[in-house]
Amino acid sequence: AAEIKDWTNVVIAYEPIWAIGTGLTASPEQAQDVHASIRAWLKEKVSSDAAEKTRVIYGGSVGAKNAPELSQKEDIDGFLVGGASLKPDFLHIINAQNPTENVGGPVNVAINGFGRIGRLVLRAAAKNPLINIVAINDPFISTTYMEYMLEYDTVHGTFDGSLSHDEKHIFVNGKPIRVFNEMNPANIKWGEEQVQYVVESTGAFTTLEKASTHLQNGVEKVVISAPSSDAPMFVMGVNHELYEKNMHVVSNASCTTNCLAPLAKVVNDKFGIKEGLMTTVHAVTATQKTVDGPSNKDWRGGRGACFNIIPSSTGAAKAVGKVIPSLNGKLTGMSFRVPTADVSVVDLTARLVNPASYDEIKAAIKDASENEMKGILGYTEKAVVSSDFIGDSRSSIFDASAGIA
Repeated sequence: AAEIKDWTNVVIAYEPIWAIGTGLTASPEQAQDVHASIRAWLKEKVSSDAAEKTRVIYGGSVGAKNAPELSQKEDIDGFLVGGASLKPDFLHIINAQNPTENVGGPVNVAINGFGRIGRLVLRAAAKNPLINIVAINDPFISTTYMEYMLEYDTVHGTFDGSLSHDEKHIFVNGKPIRVFNEMNPANIKWGEEQVQYVVESTGAFTTLEKASTHLQNGVEKVVISAPSSDAPMFVMGVNHELYEKNMHVVSNASCTTNCLAPLAKVVNDKFGIKEGLMTTVHAVTATQKTVDGPSNKDWRGGRGACFNIIPSSTGAAKAVGKVIPSLNGKLTGMSFRVPTADVSVVDLTARLVNPASYDEIKAAIKDASENEMKGILGYTEKAVVSSDFIGDSRSSIFDASAGIA
């Protein structure tokens, strides 16, 4: 197998860095030889960097008997169960680095609250074969209106797929999704749809106690799509490795925290941060007013969102201290709401423990964006503006040409 030179049956894509093996091997030893040969081919034809970073996935049939042995082979980074089929019902991925984890098919997910976040969660999930949305709860939206709201979006455009509905379901690409209309999460019959995870995106149940109400209905885990005062908070790429199985309710923090924390982590790990000030120039949100209206808790927030730059408070800087304990108490910040529909910017000014030039800072961030934070932290030197990032799946993109030091 190591002498195979024709890789016409191998799909290789360096961006993202994944390769899928042919699966035309009968034993773990043969599979290892083939994968080593693919890596050697990459090194010769592309670069050593490509050979090192590319993940080579075994495409053959894998079961309980040969999975453990396959997972121990040096050049087999993972494999598909059920052959090379990419149909959601058959796609089972086993992490070769820890074969006892992440075993199984798509997880059954429900969405509580079909607002801005809930709808975009469904749009993203519709393109992910490992996430199976089986139910939605929203007490204020009928299935007729739900279909309409999902089909048309001012920022992200028309839904890419088929949609229909009946009295109790919406159908996304032909697949039924049960719709509930309960005010109290305790009354939602998640168990009827075999729900495993709930995305709590109402904005109303952000504490551990309130979000845990979902767990009474056979649900295993709840992810709160907002900061929480007492639930464990995780930001991907920053502290997600601290998650433990006994944590049944977690918070994914805020959008601003997901932008700031990866950047702060890289800078702090490399140079150390003594103190920092962050300012976010933030797109409008659903809580703002289209024209001037009452807002007892935040008088400025009651002013017309389309016509003003509105100073506001933000808890993002303090939240970074929760996910990066070494920065607790070292960061503060504020927000300005501006009349744009989507994409916000965070400006971080920091005093470093170990002084560094801007070129050194850029190099550290670029390296992280290409390695341990690839897909989470981005890096660009192009003359971009906010709308260029609409629909970008990364949490944070560092604009190298916009910074100073």
